[in-house]
Amino acid sequence: MRLMHENTGELVGHLVNISREGFRLESLHAIPVNKDFPLRIELPRDITDKPYMVFVARSKWCRPDKIDPTLFDAGFEVVEMTPGDAEIFRMIFERYGSLENLRENRADYLWGK
Repeated sequence: MRLMHENTGELVGHLVNISREGFRLESLHAIPVNKDFPLRIELPRDITDKPYMVFVARSKWCRPDKIDPTLFDAGFEVVEMTPGDAEIFRMIFERYGSLENLRENRADYLWGK
């Protein structure tokens, strides 16, 4: 799923993994850390009829991808989302995330450890 900057329309990155509190994305560019981003995510049809949702997420860390150093991995924490969109986010996590990944990588999304 693509994540776009809501104000500029610029591609921020692609969703790589998701937890209940945040997510990791892959980007062509380094992401400034500790910055809030208004993001638009295109939603899959198997989750909702709504084409996209907008929310605010804070970048927590960014580093070159371990496999492809031309890409960057970045962890984000969700800081603002409507209750209805939070329910959609939960459904995305349940469909595409896993409790195994949540236990192993929870800190990775938010703190980069």
